[in-house]
Amino acid sequence: MSVVLCSWGSAVERGTEEALTAARAYSAAVGLPLHWAVAGMARDVALELASRYGVAVVDFITHPKLSGCGPDVLVEALSQYCARTRPVVVLFNQTAAASLVAPRLASRLGAAVVTNVFALQHEAGALHVSATAFGGDTHVVYRMPSPTNVVCLVPTTLVAEPAVAAGQPACNQVDVDLDAVEERFKVTYAPRAEGPRLEDAEVIVSGGRGLGKAGNLELVRELAAALGGMWGGSRPIVDDGWIDSSRQVGLTGKITRPRLYVAVGISGASQHMAGCSAAKTIVAINKDPDAAIFKYARYGIVGDCLEVMPELIKAARGG
Repeated sequence: MSVVLCSWGSAVERGTEEALTAARAYSAAVGLPLHWAVAGMARDVALELASRYGVAVVDFITHPKLSGCGPDVLVEALSQYCARTRPVVVLFNQTAAASLVAPRLASRLGAAVVTNVFALQHEAGALHVSATAFGGDTHVVYRMPSPTNVVCLVPTTLVAEPAVAAGQPACNQVDVDLDAVEERFKVTYAPRAEGPRLEDAEVIVSGGRGLGKAGNLELVRELAAALGGMWGGSRPIVDDGWIDSSRQVGLTGKITRPRLYVAVGISGASQHMAGCSAAKTIVAINKDPDAAIFKYARYGIVGDCLEVMPELIKAARGG
């Protein structure tokens, strides 16, 4: 019996260290070893990270099809792995790919599954998970008493903390039989992100419909540049065609965790706040004093953003 975090791919996904921290804390609480099941990752990279975060055992799942694989292959590989190891909790760092794999794996295992989880507790002999619901407006606690449970952790709400006493983890090779598995859907084209990612930005300035028209987004771009950050926007202006969806912050866009988030002309709907509520400091600019965004903001400016923004840009440039 064990607690296991599942990862795949040649690179370490953002949020993996935070997920390993949460997994280590829970495994210690229940007195079970922490395993890290990885597929496709270089051994030296995985072992170094596992050592730093207190993983007891690294299980390397191996098969030629696991190189650049899709969800069908991953679900089968992890199903075979779990059938052998019988973990009590199967954890995922909640990426887009994990959101496809985790529920299907849970179905194979006959296990309960919860996504959008930000905390794990062991109470009265059962796993309790705290998760967000309704776009982040509500927090809910689920009691999961099943023999095996599947959980997706949202990394933006967690903090990575290396183990105090790091040690060298054990290493296992787990061979799986995937010869009969074929992906039902083929990806013929996928967009490639170039340059800095919005999810990694320390400073973000986002605009909404309160800007009035697409041309006024130039003020958002200028302030972001003056602050040394990146710019984005809300779902409504993506729907209106003002910006590309790659710039969208929110539940159906990018989930961010910057040091500073400036919301310009954004009402503060729950779907948008799900993408920025983990920011250390939120600054809101809105002419409506009753806008929901002010409930989340540390600093608020009630005023016309078209009048306020030029002054902020000037101040940020030291003018």
